[in-house]
Amino acid sequence: QVQLVESGGASVQAGGSLRLSCAASGLGYSAYCMGWFRQAPGKEREGVARMHTRGGPTYYADSVKGRFTASRDNAKNTLYLQMNSLKPEDTAMYYCAARNDWIGYCDGSAADYIYWGQGTQVTVSA
Repeated sequence: QVQLVESGGASVQAGGSLRLSCAASGLGYSAYCMGWFRQAPGKEREGVARMHTRGGPTYYADSVKGRFTASRDNAKNTLYLQMNSLKPEDTAMYYCAARNDWIGYCDGSAADYIYWGQGTQVTVSA
């Protein structure tokens, strides 16, 4: 069974940086889409950065392009999200998510993803 555990969330001031980590277990050597989503209270869950474990492009939300960078270490079964130049509007619960995918089209809605972590809170103060 797949388990995802996020860490690294914190409260920071605008302009600061954070690095989130997602430790995955149970993925084995299968092909997956993995990525980061975020959700603020009362708002829809938004795809932040998504990628395939076998390579290909990373899909970023327009609001984070140039500021956030997703990366992965398949050997360590870990997904990362480096967040720079944080803004108050980045405040949200950040979730790591995954789904089985054999084609490589990892963009899409949160509803397409099957496995979810518990989330880690990121709060950015003005």
